[in-house]
Amino acid sequence: MYRSILVPLDGSTFAEYALPVARSIARRAGATLQLALVHVPVPARYVESMVIFDKELEARNREHEQAYLDEVIKRLATDLEVPVTSVLLDGEIGKISEVLNDHVMATGADLIVMSTHGRGALSRFWLGSVADKLVRQGLVPILLVRPLEEKKEGPDLAHEPVFQHVLIPLDGSALSEQILEPAVALGKLMQADYTLLRVLEPWMPIGYPPTEYSIRLDHQLQEQLQREAEEYLEGVAGRLRAQSLQVQVRVVFSRFTSTAILEEAGKQGIDLIAMETHGWGGLTRLLIGSVADKVLRGASVPILLQRPHGETP
Repeated sequence: MYRSILVPLDGSTFAEYALPVARSIARRAGATLQLALVHVPVPARYVESMVIFDKELEARNREHEQAYLDEVIKRLATDLEVPVTSVLLDGEIGKISEVLNDHVMATGADLIVMSTHGRGALSRFWLGSVADKLVRQGLVPILLVRPLEEKKEGPDLAHEPVFQHVLIPLDGSALSEQILEPAVALGKLMQADYTLLRVLEPWMPIGYPPTEYSIRLDHQLQEQLQREAEEYLEGVAGRLRAQSLQVQVRVVFSRFTSTAILEEAGKQGIDLIAMETHGWGGLTRLLIGSVADKVLRGASVPILLQRPHGETP
């Protein structure tokens, strides 16, 4: 599934933390690794509401950015199994994601891997807002990597992360199941195991004082909800097991879906969380406030996100 992987960079070592993950995937998939940096012109001055650019300064900036891309490729050249290309794209403030999406369409990239900050709802350099827009526009799956520890010298490019256990939260809808294809394609590259998770809200009866009969009835209803959820997950798991995959299912009750997902990720030793951006409150406006955003901000592992096909950006 993955033949061309795009890694957006901005010249910072922070953005480079996506490179080890992207190269690990590319080597196993036999894919090409594309590095993209969007050049944003810097105005030299304003004259009567007109923006004036310094051509010499622009030329130097572009030369510096291209030299940076060449240097990153040189550092990645130790792995001859992974073809690496780079491109310097022209853009402007506020439209970087559109430029990257146009590049995705033009080149046929089928996965974006990029760094994002987990604290503060996707805010770090331009990578925060760009990641938000790329997820919402949703042309291809996007794998967001949250560096746990930043170093001035950047990430260890010799290290190859491996996803051994993938957590896939589902909400029972066909939309949420669309994440299965990209998640399984990624997991197969690394012979990963999978856990399918369904988070149910606890049954909270209101409007009458509890009685022995009502408590027993509520307990039976909750057991029924759990059985139905387990049957649903087992049905999905059966399709995956038919592909010789190792799959387990989990049903948990929680009033806070994102908290339950993060707790399960910790208990299960999860390396990757994969989820659709719709069905948990959606990402039709912004990531902020959604389950996906809360999981992203709280997770210590990469998150694979995808906007369901057929949903308007």
